[in-house]
Amino acid sequence: MMDVVEQTENKMIVFQLKGNEYAIPVGQVRAIERVLHITRVPNTASFIKGVINLRGVIIPIIDLQNRLGIGEIETTEKTRMIIVSMDNIEVGLMVDSANDVIDIPMESIEPQPEVVNSVKAEFISNVANLNKRLIMIMSLEKIVSPLI
Repeated sequence: MMDVVEQTENKMIVFQLKGNEYAIPVGQVRAIERVLHITRVPNTASFIKGVINLRGVIIPIIDLQNRLGIGEIETTEKTRMIIVSMDNIEVGLMVDSANDVIDIPMESIEPQPEVVNSVKAEFISNVANLNKRLIMIMSLEKIVSPLI
């Protein structure tokens, strides 16, 4: 019988929104893509930019800034779409940039503080305090729940 090894680190994809750092578990990320052509879909929530065709799969795209209530994303050369998978549904999250995969030690992860900037606290599950970097760990379930 194998010993159960306690997880001491969480691999996370770190991305930026409005100068702040956020993270999601690498296990939920399928791909990170440059911005592709987005087809608008009428009568959808304001945070849904539209859909893309990624290798034959139609994927809804969420403007994460809009979803968090901190503005609208401005597409630049660094803008990325993080394709995540939740309950067999793939969703793209538009972020300012995504360039880090880091291991966050469990002891660095703290419960979310009472006030998390201006971002709606419901979307933040925890905060990682890493060498003076504060990284907000997103709750993907809350972000994509309207689409499931």
